[in-house]
Amino acid sequence: MGWLEKIFGGSTHRISGGQYHGGYEGGQYHGGYNGGQYHSGHEGEQYHGGYEDSTIWDGPTTSVDALSDFDNEEIDRAIALSLAEEDQKGKKVIESEPNLEEDEALAKALQESLNVELPPSPPPPPPRYDYGSLFPPVSYSFPYGYRICAGCNAEIGHGRYLSCMGTVWHPECFRCHGCNRPISDYEFSMSDNRPYHKSCYKEQHHPKCDVCKNFIPTNPAGLIEYRAHPFWLQKYCPSHETDGTPRCCSCERMEPVDARYLILDDGRKLCLECLDSSIMDTHECQPLYLEIQEFYEGLNMKVEQQIPLLLVERQALNEAMEGEKNGHYHMPETRGLCLSEEQTISTISRRPRIGGYRILDMFTEPYRLIRQCEVTAILILYGLPRLLTGSILAHEMMHAWLRLKGYPSLSPEVEEGICQVLAHLWLDSEIIAGSGSTSTSASSSASSSSSSSPSTSSKKGKRSDFEKKLGDFFKHQIESDTSAAYGDGFREGNKAVLKYGLKTTLDHIRLTGTFPC
Repeated sequence: MGWLEKIFGGSTHRISGGQYHGGYEGGQYHGGYNGGQYHSGHEGEQYHGGYEDSTIWDGPTTSVDALSDFDNEEIDRAIALSLAEEDQKGKKVIESEPNLEEDEALAKALQESLNVELPPSPPPPPPRYDYGSLFPPVSYSFPYGYRICAGCNAEIGHGRYLSCMGTVWHPECFRCHGCNRPISDYEFSMSDNRPYHKSCYKEQHHPKCDVCKNFIPTNPAGLIEYRAHPFWLQKYCPSHETDGTPRCCSCERMEPVDARYLILDDGRKLCLECLDSSIMDTHECQPLYLEIQEFYEGLNMKVEQQIPLLLVERQALNEAMEGEKNGHYHMPETRGLCLSEEQTISTISRRPRIGGYRILDMFTEPYRLIRQCEVTAILILYGLPRLLTGSILAHEMMHAWLRLKGYPSLSPEVEEGICQVLAHLWLDSEIIAGSGSTSTSASSSASSSSSSSPSTSSKKGKRSDFEKKLGDFFKHQIESDTSAAYGDGFREGNKAVLKYGLKTTLDHIRLTGTFPC
């Protein structure tokens, strides 16, 4: 037992508390990130790297495996002195079995006392993230094998690591979901629990203007403010509403920087999708005119008189409007007229010549209107897509029908409202014919008031997806019109037609000059 007393009574090495700075002391390694750059050094250099507000793990600097050679020599020396004393007394090194067991127990206790258990590492800070918000990744250092990287699932050995998103990472494993490069910035952005560089997040999630293709700027309050078309949802900077950015005269979408619109001779602009189905001259419009006449005949509203249909330029339409004594006009621009006066109209005789996104030549000729009945002609603005041209024509045809059938002078809300109902019904029939669906409630109500067959489908053939969308847009324009005559009048008239049918509604208008309630 004397040799054990020599051990416990001899020199001891106490484990002292210290800070682990990413390496060893005594020729130790000091390393880490410094502003996104990696620096290493040796003893005598002070570490200043890493992310701001980095957390350093405090723990002992030695372990059982790191005992110095000096400690081992002290133990050996104590054992040798004890053996020498026993030899001088003439005793054996191992005296008896009980003493041997006691010595082994003490040796085991000694070994366990040297196995110093490392204190637990402080838990990582709780996750602090929200959609699109910014966070600093927290950097730690720790002994080998103490943490598992969430990126590669490997143990994180000596060196720095990041604690963010509720877990820990090798610095090279914490990568941007956008560009797949490591995130070494002090701040990063989050979206759907995925980290991004701030620049990558902006590129993928910050809204861009559909017109100028730039990031939509923030307003003075620091908020992203933009405008959006209510139907097409085209997003654009608020400044484009006042900087002269042109819109398509048909679909109302703004002209983007990466596309060109056709410039018509009167200054209007037409996008290429609307140009694809546009009607450009009087002759080209005649088949559509026949279709709408058949549509009216299918509703038991045949127009017996042959009324001229003319496609005209904007200037000719405005001049004809000034020559009319009566009529209601949809401002800011009228695109169709039902005339009752004798006039000479300049009509487009054949399709204009187009080149370089511009109308090069217009071919017009004068047309003398002679009054043979209450209606002398229907005028439609040229250059509009087929569905828009048809809805305008259906509207003007209803004006003609009311005059030819001797209806009394009506208020703008009633006359324009019922004309809009007929335009909406025709668009419904065209959309149904293009999709092969069954009739809608509105067209069912209209056709139920007639004893003849349902309205004739379009002879245009299969339409493109854009043209179908365009038909929905023109219906949306009618439904959402905010004017008293065209908007409120349509909604009142459409409600009456849905409730009572078209024929009953028209009979009530003839008798009372109002829509039935």
